[in-house]
Amino acid sequence: MSAEPAIRFWDHLWEQPAGSAPRGTVVVLPGRGEHAAVYERLGRRLAFDGYRVLAVDDAARAAFDLPEPMAAAGPGPRVLLGADTGAHQAITLAAAGTPGLDGLILAGLPTTGTGATAEDWEAELDLRSTCPHHRLRLTRDRRFRRGVLAAPAAEGAAQGPALDRVTVPVLALHGVHDVVSPLSEARRVYSGFPGVHLVTLAGTRHDVLNDITHRTAAATVVLFLEQLRLSPELPAIAVSDTGYLTGGVH
Repeated sequence: MSAEPAIRFWDHLWEQPAGSAPRGTVVVLPGRGEHAAVYERLGRRLAFDGYRVLAVDDAARAAFDLPEPMAAAGPGPRVLLGADTGAHQAITLAAAGTPGLDGLILAGLPTTGTGATAEDWEAELDLRSTCPHHRLRLTRDRRFRRGVLAAPAAEGAAQGPALDRVTVPVLALHGVHDVVSPLSEARRVYSGFPGVHLVTLAGTRHDVLNDITHRTAAATVVLFLEQLRLSPELPAIAVSDTGYLTGGVH
């Protein structure tokens, strides 16, 4: 394993099973209202598959600390995974040529500069996810900040900030039923960028990594990571002759 960065930028770490070498490194940047522990389920799942997963509490803060340590965060492939506004931070870091970065995963990229309002907590949960476990987790989470989806996502969100300067492979995950960042707008933002592979998840809302299809989302992430381990230039490993892949149970 590579030496640890001089600056510890992460707040949570999930590692591969004892006795096995890590297959790669994923750094998770959370979105509005979230913190690192919100991605525990994803972190544990990717770690079980052999990947070292580091997550931060504040994606904006990590953007200042991350560029140099990224090259030493762990073995390659090294991938930034950003959710919601964390996806914007990930794009900015990739566009700046962050050393040691091999790929980018964008989950629920906000596509408008405006926020999404909800009249009460149940309505906010409905914007985020239909997964009973995730809804209960957020409801009990005292660190989770409610109401922040109403805040503007990011300056220039509708233009897909700096995607034209991203040179690493990009996997984009987006919920078909995302009303915070509508799929039609996400498709518009991603169009024209051949390095972006967009995967949509049926029945899924804005928290695409933590919705009812979270297992399918995690499996898609693993397929992307395994592809990067071999070579981003190689054909896809798993291709369905029927045009679709089954899955999505929680």
